[in-house]
Amino acid sequence: MFEINVNENIYLRQLQLQDAPLVYKQLDTSRKSLRKFLPWVDYNTNEEHSLRFIQLMLRKAEEQEAVALGIWYQQEFCGVMDLHGWDHLLQKAEIGYWVGESFQRKGIATAACKGLISFAFKKLHLNKVEIRFVLQNERSGQIPIKLGFAKEGTLRHSAKLHGQYVDMVVMGILRQDWKY
Repeated sequence: MFEINVNENIYLRQLQLQDAPLVYKQLDTSRKSLRKFLPWVDYNTNEEHSLRFIQLMLRKAEEQEAVALGIWYQQEFCGVMDLHGWDHLLQKAEIGYWVGESFQRKGIATAACKGLISFAFKKLHLNKVEIRFVLQNERSGQIPIKLGFAKEGTLRHSAKLHGQYVDMVVMGILRQDWKY
């Protein structure tokens, strides 16, 4: 288990099995806003689903394929961030994130992304980090822009959201372009 101190108010900590109730509660109270752009929200309908997610991510962390981190703001759990799709040959990975509705619009996701990206470049020696998001999710799309990511393209009909195909935007940043 590890922790990343982002700033005086925010830290990231690898999710543990005992965090499942916190994850589920925050997800459930924010379900309406999160499901607009995250198709998996409808399939996480009880605490057991959150527990299974954490179990899966702990196994993937052991294999250095992915890691799931809880986001804490002022000592309160507020969301999840993960590093997944870790390609050791190309030294790249993708970041995903969500923040509970009552914690949105405070810069938490942007700061947490910045902390995880710095960790990925410094400690994991990645060369590239990507962020993908549903084209219509303009607020999520502002995060990589603020952090200096370049738009690499739009993947047409690359995901399904509530039975409809949706386009995904891919943005990336290279270690050489990251401003610590």
